[in-house]
Amino acid sequence: MSSNMSVVTLLTLTLLAAMFRSSSAHQASSSIGPQGEASNGGAADPAFPWSHLRLPSYIVPVHYELRLHPNLTELRLSGSVRVQVEVKNDTNWVVLHSKALNISNAMLLDHSMAALSEQVLPVLHHPGHEQVAVFSPRVLSSGHTYFLHLQFGAELTEGFYGFYKSSYKTGAGETRVLASTHFEPTSARKAFPCFDEPSFKANYTVTIRRSPEHIALSNMPIEKTVRLNEDLVEDHFATSVKMSTYLVAFVICDFRSVSATTSSGVKVSIYAAPEKLHQTHYALEVAVKTLDFYEKYFNINYPLPKQDLIAIPDFESGAMENWGLTTYRETSLLYDPRSSSAQDKLWVTMVIAHELAHQWFGNLVTMVWWNDIWLNEGFARYMEYIAVEATYPELHVEEYLLNVCFAAVGRDSLNSSRPISSAAENPTQIREMFDTVSYDKGACVLHMLRHFLTDEVFQSGIVRYLRKFSYGNAQNQDLWDSLANTCSEEDFTSGKFCYNDRQASKNAYLFAGEHLNLTAMMNTWTLQKGVPLVTVTREGSRLLLKQERFLKAVLPSDPVWATLQQGYLWHIPLTFKTSSSRTVHRHLMVTKTDSVDVGDQASWVKVNTDMAGYYLVHYEGRGWDQLTQLLRENHTALSYHDRTHLIHNAFQLIVTGKLSMGRALDLIGYLPSETHTVPLLEGLGFLGAYYRMLEKTAEHDVTQKLRTYILRFFGDVIDRQTWEDKGSVTERHLRSEVISLACDLGHAPCLRQANQRFADWLHSEGKLSLPADLTETIYSVGAQDERGWEFLLHAYTASPSETHKHKILSAMGSSRDKNKLSRLLEMALEGEVIRNQDLSTLVYLVARNPHGQQLAWAFFKKNWGFLVQKFQLSSFCIRSLIVGTTAWFSSAEELSDMRSFFQSIEEQASQLRATQVALDNVQKNVLWMEMNLGPLRDWLNRHIH
Repeated sequence: MSSNMSVVTLLTLTLLAAMFRSSSAHQASSSIGPQGEASNGGAADPAFPWSHLRLPSYIVPVHYELRLHPNLTELRLSGSVRVQVEVKNDTNWVVLHSKALNISNAMLLDHSMAALSEQVLPVLHHPGHEQVAVFSPRVLSSGHTYFLHLQFGAELTEGFYGFYKSSYKTGAGETRVLASTHFEPTSARKAFPCFDEPSFKANYTVTIRRSPEHIALSNMPIEKTVRLNEDLVEDHFATSVKMSTYLVAFVICDFRSVSATTSSGVKVSIYAAPEKLHQTHYALEVAVKTLDFYEKYFNINYPLPKQDLIAIPDFESGAMENWGLTTYRETSLLYDPRSSSAQDKLWVTMVIAHELAHQWFGNLVTMVWWNDIWLNEGFARYMEYIAVEATYPELHVEEYLLNVCFAAVGRDSLNSSRPISSAAENPTQIREMFDTVSYDKGACVLHMLRHFLTDEVFQSGIVRYLRKFSYGNAQNQDLWDSLANTCSEEDFTSGKFCYNDRQASKNAYLFAGEHLNLTAMMNTWTLQKGVPLVTVTREGSRLLLKQERFLKAVLPSDPVWATLQQGYLWHIPLTFKTSSSRTVHRHLMVTKTDSVDVGDQASWVKVNTDMAGYYLVHYEGRGWDQLTQLLRENHTALSYHDRTHLIHNAFQLIVTGKLSMGRALDLIGYLPSETHTVPLLEGLGFLGAYYRMLEKTAEHDVTQKLRTYILRFFGDVIDRQTWEDKGSVTERHLRSEVISLACDLGHAPCLRQANQRFADWLHSEGKLSLPADLTETIYSVGAQDERGWEFLLHAYTASPSETHKHKILSAMGSSRDKNKLSRLLEMALEGEVIRNQDLSTLVYLVARNPHGQQLAWAFFKKNWGFLVQKFQLSSFCIRSLIVGTTAWFSSAEELSDMRSFFQSIEEQASQLRATQVALDNVQKNVLWMEMNLGPLRDWLNRHIH
């Protein structure tokens, strides 16, 4: 930074001069201060010296000595922090983050711990930027080390971010209070003053005071505990490794734990409320096996002596990867074999694998800034699948990756999507980065890259990336360089990295005989939004290729179509199979149009083999007819991945008019002979979704005929299902989905069976064990009468399992009684019986109920102000409410109502991408109804006699 002072700085120093004696004032008037560009924020102190949202880079934290006393009786936090900082440029200011903290004392010390001033140092505030500035009367000199000491206090907050209060009830009805943290992305500043940006990595030494009946946990193990008096003890934790502020964590509670040790000696412990300790054993097994796997896969030892996993009763998201102390929603960590389904078990396994992957991707190597959060979340989402496939092959987790990519395509095919790497500056924008694009699209692009480079090259490249940037920060380009580098393992062990221009330009990969530029290729997937559609046309022995941006809410006839297509080009690693060869053919498509040779003998061509690539495919001419015939005559000629991919693509394309409804329905005509769960569920999923959308309309004839068609068409599949928890995870998943849909459609045998089982359960006063995979369906059928619903509410309040409670909540939300649905919504708002963490889930459950859709929307509009106050504006909960309450809207009137409401809250709505996502989604539904209702009616009339 230049030593020339700006007018702003001179005015700032003049205002502060009066705070000091003349000698200090003279020193201040000739000092150097930071400058920044103007930005829109809250009202700041007039003399505040910094106007950027991002902190100045010339004060760097090295070590935090943090002392905390969270008082769980008074629900207050008191503490102090001493931050060792290194100064890169001469300055009089230390600017850092603080939010809702009362800073009572500020001191600056030199390297020998001598105070720089005898005066109380002024602390200026900029609430809009969540920053404070401490002024030093003496210049802080470049190249020197100083210590900033701050004393502060705060409330233990309500909500789910910062250092917040949680509670649970014992079996005897006693309420117990605990305190926990959730700092990602920008809430460490709510617990202690800090440099709350991911690139400001430092070491932390934490000391926590607590009452003797509680325990304290943090990132590191306790080194010693000191008894201060009868009512107070002090835990001293070991100094942490170098890490970002958002990974710091502490919990004060009365929980118990179970522990085990990994093969490399890491102590793993699972913590939960004492009465739920029996639900922790499966998580312990998963955590130990997964840590062992990651240490081998990454060839980098887990660097901490312990890894704690703790189930927090109040938790908004699924889990949080704090280094050494991962925190979870109870449903994401606890598993009760008596009431948890096969899908519950899979969920717990996947979430643990996700958070432990973060101990390397995110914790060891962190993105430079939040615009690249996908480097954390996309990798962790993808590593879930690699880890669980290796450690629990019986869960067949590879079958679920397709759904991740389908979810990404659903979001990415709307114009309101965003690039994987997107600008995000303020906390609201940063929180919105934690979305389908970062997680699911990020994972699918990595999956494509892994198949493109081969497993071995991909693995060695990410090991190279992790080693080079350990305890540091990285960007997109660093990953591409690591994957494209061809230096040897010996170069790493000797500390060399062979990252030179010659090596980078060499980029020694061939794809189907073609040299490639990995950076140029991957930039087309991470720096532009959207998903490509490849249209293929057969002309003799050639396959003509054309790529365009795939959009579902806009048609080519719309005036904006050409603008929305302009400038989009992807480097697509195409793969394809033909009838005449079992070989997977490869071709890198880097232009708008292209062609490949498939030979004269091929009777069919299937592009995007096993959907390893993140793109859709449309077959012009007779292409779809040939594939439909293949599925009808010999569907096993294609893998189940390919069959599922074809079904997904076909039903995506009918929204765009490229494929008719009839041809898509003809394609799935083979499904009664399908034996694999994944394609069956894909076809059933689309038909079920259409039924639910039509059920909310006045189109009763089409709705009834579609119901009849599904029950007839899948009659054999339905009849094959048993009402027992038997078979593989895949078979149990199919059983759960098929029986649920059959009962939703009013299938008489299904309803009889469910009603009988519910009656038996009711008669036993809830003591009878029901099949875990079918419990939710049985409850949903039973919830349709008064006595059943009321008993379920009683069971909800009494159940010790949050997973079981979710099944009950889902069932109660399926009631046809609007008064009961309104009662549920009010209970969720109160937050006593139904926790606030479950509010967005409940509203979605009511919204998907045809009898509750308008109730949920009216509830959302009426309580918008309260909801934004209770949850952060761009929190997962608020975004889920915006999209979830409107997900099934499909009329122009509903779309107009949405627009009117969003205009009425424009100041807040304009800050959120989620509002436009919701509008685009409903516009897509309206378009679907306009284009496909008539063709669906005609097709059903021809097939239902």
